[in-house]
Amino acid sequence: MDYQMLVLDIDGTLTTSKKEISPATREALLAIQEEGFLVVLASGRPTSGMIQYAKELQLKKYGNYLLSFNGARIVNCKTEEIIYEKTLPQTVIPSLYQEALRWNVGILAYEENCIIAGTPIDRYMEIESRINALPLKEVQQFDSYVTFPSNKCLITGEPERLLQVEAALKEQYHTYLSIYRSEPYFLEIMPQQIDKAHSLQKLVTSLGLTMDQMICCGDGFNDVTMIEAAGLGVAMSNAQDVVKDAADYITDSNDNEGIVQVIQRFLKR
Repeated sequence: MDYQMLVLDIDGTLTTSKKEISPATREALLAIQEEGFLVVLASGRPTSGMIQYAKELQLKKYGNYLLSFNGARIVNCKTEEIIYEKTLPQTVIPSLYQEALRWNVGILAYEENCIIAGTPIDRYMEIESRINALPLKEVQQFDSYVTFPSNKCLITGEPERLLQVEAALKEQYHTYLSIYRSEPYFLEIMPQQIDKAHSLQKLVTSLGLTMDQMICCGDGFNDVTMIEAAGLGVAMSNAQDVVKDAADYITDSNDNEGIVQVIQRFLKR
């Protein structure tokens, strides 16, 4: 197959358990960009939480792309232009906030340089803060504060609790929101029809490519759609079982150069 694009989730895929890109992975990704392959980082993270990795991989130099907020925003690294964006309907913010209070779970939104917490800060919010290197800002009236355009909200809580919350919110909002987990303790609240596959379709079409020319690698629940849609869907060996079930190929783990193995096997000119 004539693969032209490599799409990588960040956490648990591109980065090691220490949230670092290994030297071998970095060198392999720089080498394929030099050869003309496209590299796209696709994450549930906000854009600002992805910039450090874009710089490390020199995505601006090679004219590559960031797909942030699970696809609610696509950025051209070379021009810094937002080439696609979708935001939550402003009318759902108050009801989402009330649902978070009712279920006793956390709720987050994102400003450019901080994460807004609408409920008392919990350990899962602190994980999100560390992952993105963004501070948490707790506000008393989340629905009154979040009047700016939001690409996503994040519900946080114990995994067993979030299973119940996910089912309830999907039933309530299925006609105008996309709702799915990225981690057992993170429930992503997205604009309707927004997931990584949907936005990658828009990107490849704009570049004159097809989904069959794309390799997608991931490990989490929110990677399933792009892995299913890609010409080659790759699960890391550390991936959730549902991701492995969706994949065409299972590579080694994020701590054992799984991405390097994919590049060596499938992306040699």
